Amino acid sequence: MDREALHELTAAYVLDALDPSELEAFEEHLATCARCREEIAELSTAASALAYAVPAVSPPPALRGRILEAARAERPNVVALRPRWAVPLAAAAAIAACAAVGLGVWNVSLHDQLNGSQRQALLRIPVSGASGSVVVASGGAAALVVSKLVAAPAGKTYEAWVIQGKAVLAAGLFHGGESTTIVTLSRPVPAGAHVAVTVEPAGGSSAPTRKPFIVSGPV
Repeated sequence: MDREALHELTAAYVLDALDPSELEAFEEHLATCARCREEIAELSTAASALAYAVPAVSPPPALRGRILEAARAERPNVVALRPRWAVPLAAAAAIAACAAVGLGVWNVSLHDQLNGSQRQALLRIPVSGASGSVVVASGGAAALVVSKLVAAPAGKTYEAWVIQGKAVLAAGLFHGGESTTIVTLSRPVPAGAHVAVTVEPAGGSSAPTRKPFIVSGPV
């Protein structure tokens, strides 16, 4: 397998989708290829961020009922010498805690499932104007990953935009200043769209006020 073909295997490597012979060849190549190591770091980090790109989803009513029923069935661990009013309060607290934990597990589980489905198709779109890329998952959820982006000037912010045709849609504010800046975009990035970044007044703008200094290729 030639070197360029090996470069194309980074996403499959992150997804554990290489067969044994490809895996052996790629890992041998990876030991001497800084470009592929950088791409793998970007893809792995961005893919994890994409798992939380979708808001938490309310669980089915039946799930909450089952959690509360199971919690009520548990005897509260209350010391007998406490005032009698402490027993129902402790029981209520135990039920509430069980419900909160159970519903939290629901959303973590849902995000894990989303992470797996989103990892089925990852695109890495290079950007100009900075060292980085836009990582796009199936369905258009995307993250902008930029290395060594200096912090936005005082009183200013960076704003990401999704540009499709004449439509320019705000997709998130960020400050930069980290060794690697990861911005989970608040809007999906459809096929053919670009992602751009401008410097805007603090709080952001409804439309770009300056020319973008970071622009991705088309998705």
